[in-house]
Amino acid sequence: MDEAVISRELIERENAGRLDALSDDYESLGRSLDRRGVSIDKVKAALKAFGVAIPSWGVGVGGTRFAKFPIAGEPTNIFEKLEDCAVVQALGRNTPTVSTHFPWDKVDDVKALKEKAAAVGLGFDAVNSNTFQDQPGQPLSYKYGSLTHADAAVRDQAVQHNIDCIEIGEALGAEAITVWIADGSNFAGQSDLTGALDRYLDSMARIYAALPRHWRLFIEHKLYEPAFYSTVVSDWGTSLLCAQTLGDKAQCLVDLGHHAPNVNIEQIVARLARFGKLGGFHFNDSKYGDDDLDAGSINPHQLFLVFNELVEAERRDPEGFRPAYMLDQSHNVTDPIESLLNSAGAVAAAHARALVVDRDALAEHQKANDVIMGFNTLRRAYDTDVTPILAMVRYELGGAIDPIAAYRASEWRMRKAQVRKPIAVGQAGIV
Repeated sequence: MDEAVISRELIERENAGRLDALSDDYESLGRSLDRRGVSIDKVKAALKAFGVAIPSWGVGVGGTRFAKFPIAGEPTNIFEKLEDCAVVQALGRNTPTVSTHFPWDKVDDVKALKEKAAAVGLGFDAVNSNTFQDQPGQPLSYKYGSLTHADAAVRDQAVQHNIDCIEIGEALGAEAITVWIADGSNFAGQSDLTGALDRYLDSMARIYAALPRHWRLFIEHKLYEPAFYSTVVSDWGTSLLCAQTLGDKAQCLVDLGHHAPNVNIEQIVARLARFGKLGGFHFNDSKYGDDDLDAGSINPHQLFLVFNELVEAERRDPEGFRPAYMLDQSHNVTDPIESLLNSAGAVAAAHARALVVDRDALAEHQKANDVIMGFNTLRRAYDTDVTPILAMVRYELGGAIDPIAAYRASEWRMRKAQVRKPIAVGQAGIV
């Protein structure tokens, strides 16, 4: 099924010269982990079952408020986006699903979209609605809000859009919708702070009521932007209270970039998991704010600590714990496919390191208030080079031992540049 994007022969050719070294590294790491009481094969099995979704918009070139610099061969529609997503999956083997965004990805023939995804070996993850932009021909504007707007007609329009997204998602085989709104205010006195939240809960209750039986609704919070004075859903506490108010199907989504600098995100993860409201993640990295940098590119240690809490949460509730994992990035200066391959690898590496933590020893050190040994237990796992496990997982699942090298050898971008319509220059915007 991956023949349409990257040939099996190319992957095998690229792997041939690397397999002996990988086998040696894997066996060496296995012996090292075995001395620590960790089975490398169990870690490998867990990683084979782990997947992170690709955002459909992530395969396009991002930008800033000032400029966007397209690259040759950039996808121009959702069908071309699926092809690029399939390249990431063919080489990395841990990105089996795509998260779509409507109306950016809206098509007239949903059945054809689902068939295209299946043809290139992909499924669909959570769908995303968009009430933070006005679309061509849209009757009412979201300039002053959407689900919280003072005008009931605007709220009705925003609610209906989310219901439309659910219907499309159900046809695609998705089982969740992520709702992020830009609603808030930039001036004191601009908005009734309590009334805005009440209107949000009323609107979300209507969306919640439209969920299919097996679906979940993910509430995404964001500290600021574009509302700089007050944001209606600005933090995990507001998100949690809203999710608890709406019902069991409502959960909280954590975007790693949507917090103030130095916020303890791993503690937020632990809190939401404790109350059964951790719905999922948007993985990226951040230096100043919502930078949407490649996952693990700035602070890989934080990513590891997040997964440390996730592994703990799964140990406590193996049946009920099922967060959705997705990348959410803006690739301004890199080839998006290469960034997504690196990011998916960084997320898998953080998971692998969390899996090799000596949890019995950690618990004993915590009970004894042995601060240094507790810290050193985590640091030992973080310092473990897990790349042989990741590479072996890719190899055994039919992917590339070195995904970037195989991608460049495929000349995918150059080949697509010859057949895809060029993107116009001079655009602004982060997506």
